[in-house]
Amino acid sequence: MTDTPRPPHAAQRPHQTTHHGRTLDDPWAWLRDPGYPNVTDPDVLAYLKAENAYFEARMGVRKPLVDRLFAEMKARIKEDDRSVPQKDGAFVYWSSFETGEQYRRHWRRRVGAPEDGSADELIVDEPALAAGKDYFRLGAVAISNDDRLLAYAIDDNGSERYTVRIRDLTTGEMLPDVIPDVLSALVWTSDDRALVYAPANAQWRTDRAMLHRLGTAATDDVMLFHEADEGFRVSVGLTCAENWIVIATGDHVTSEVRLVPAGDPTATPLLVSARVPEREYDVDEHEGWLYIRTNDTHPNFRLVRARIETPDRWEQVLAPSDRFYLTDVSLFKSFYVTEGREDGLDQIEIRDYATNTPRRLAFPEASYVAGLDDNPEYDVTRLRISYESMVSPETIFDYTLADGHREVLKVQEIPSGFDPALYASERLMIPARDGTLIPVSILHRRDFPMDGSRPLYLYGYGAYGIAIEPGFGTSRLSLVDRGFAFAIAHIRGGDDLGQEWYKAGKLERRTNTFNDFVDVARGLVERGYTSVGRIATSGGSAGGELMGAIVNSDPELWGAVVAHVPFVDVLNTMLDETLPLTPGEWPEWGNPIEDAAAYDLIASYSPYDNVKAQPYPPMLVTAGLNDPRVTYWEPAKWVARLRATRTDDTLLLLKTNMEAGHGGKSGRWESLRETAEEFAFILWQMGVEE
Repeated sequence: MTDTPRPPHAAQRPHQTTHHGRTLDDPWAWLRDPGYPNVTDPDVLAYLKAENAYFEARMGVRKPLVDRLFAEMKARIKEDDRSVPQKDGAFVYWSSFETGEQYRRHWRRRVGAPEDGSADELIVDEPALAAGKDYFRLGAVAISNDDRLLAYAIDDNGSERYTVRIRDLTTGEMLPDVIPDVLSALVWTSDDRALVYAPANAQWRTDRAMLHRLGTAATDDVMLFHEADEGFRVSVGLTCAENWIVIATGDHVTSEVRLVPAGDPTATPLLVSARVPEREYDVDEHEGWLYIRTNDTHPNFRLVRARIETPDRWEQVLAPSDRFYLTDVSLFKSFYVTEGREDGLDQIEIRDYATNTPRRLAFPEASYVAGLDDNPEYDVTRLRISYESMVSPETIFDYTLADGHREVLKVQEIPSGFDPALYASERLMIPARDGTLIPVSILHRRDFPMDGSRPLYLYGYGAYGIAIEPGFGTSRLSLVDRGFAFAIAHIRGGDDLGQEWYKAGKLERRTNTFNDFVDVARGLVERGYTSVGRIATSGGSAGGELMGAIVNSDPELWGAVVAHVPFVDVLNTMLDETLPLTPGEWPEWGNPIEDAAAYDLIASYSPYDNVKAQPYPPMLVTAGLNDPRVTYWEPAKWVARLRATRTDDTLLLLKTNMEAGHGGKSGRWESLRETAEEFAFILWQMGVEE
């Protein structure tokens, strides 16, 4: 009989800081390599490798289960799949996966050419670019206006510092141009002689918009705009008619937009409206009118317009609504489309410029996800739209403006089979402790008993105004088919029910997010979906912070917890303005450097700082050594403190991807295997029949 391996324990080294007269103890601060982002400290590497070895030893005995789950999940994915071709100018574009391959190939074919494959052009070969690399991610891709040049960005270590190369599609030759450290879209100027982009600086912040002229060194690139505020980030884009380059800057609550002519990018930028604290807006242009989506008078946004000659003189086009949350506006030549959520459900409305009268698209299910898909052209008579629900695989269809006809182009194929009649989805409203009703989306088999005997998987995020939509997922069927209910808690901090929903889970109201999640879990127990201790839960990044908070506050509820790249060292991170994201995050969490009240609030919930001498549920924690968003030492320090403080010996695992970043491993199969590991851990720890 093999002895169970012992978990590693990181040494404690005294480390204290003082702020506002408060002393903060951080005995695992040494796990942050002083040379980061280069991690070479032998003690740090030894600890991370020891944790990885412990992970492999403990999960190794479950490898047959991981393999079985992976095979199930893979069998639900069409290996030789391709996207629906879409016309963009003189060409039709699509991408495809080949059987067994991890990455896509990207193709085009001239409009009117034979569709037998003889005219297909391979424009980006991801498998070839990824060959021999432990990590690969394709970023921005942009084709020149004359269809001749392809600019593309790749990241081969997970650091999210993309390198841009340019290929001549007519000859296949690579241009000598190399642009490093790009973290943005790529925008061609009208004459195709230059690219506009935003690079990441030494702190991984995009504080500039740059112009790269073909045939010159990146060191000679021209700065079009510089953002002086350390908390703001610069992005670039193109208006729908492709005549203006958009240079936007902002943080989580304030934005500002400038426009430069696509044919004259070094012209003096046109400032649409100077920044106003806590006012957001975005801009597009149609025949001399700027259309501006803004929250200047209402948190759910309204639509205004202004002549381009007088960009800050706004006139209202669509009034704001307490019920309807305006999330996007897309301009086309003869009409425009508004997208938003009403009572938390997606809505698509087509409007005429002259009358603004809406034509709302209807969808068949009570809970679903719908939105514009790929619509690259300006002058169109049809719209590409996607639709799915928790029981309906994704459907792509074209909607004809003239008569409303819907032509289904593709329905997601499940090769191993999927019968939606076997499953049911529900949308509940469960009261939080302050009386607020929290939406919950649930998927389970129709024979699911409501007697509390079954396990439940509960997912949440709750930050940055990011909604978690009730869409379709094939991997979750491996739990649902084993008797689980799968639930999404649409907690405050996301914008599922509008901007007020988001604001109710940030800053001084941040703890609403954690309380909502716990109260949803208890509400599902009360309704017979599961019982205390039979709930598996997971979250990543800010959702990992959620995981850390709820295991500190209510450890008895959870049967297994998975925290992916968790943002758990909140106080130390928000106190360190040298870290990549910190200044831009203060509007989300508060600034504990300057504000003692913010310090005290963050200290009260920061998961790392609130680990207690109590039992904890089984936990799997992941990290990425090259992660620029949640640095690897946050989960490492948290696990070290948990090991030293908790009063039980439930399984606690830390897995650090040594060649990856925030998103885990790249490639569809490697990523899927990590999901199989997560589910195997849950099934193992909850004692569910495998």
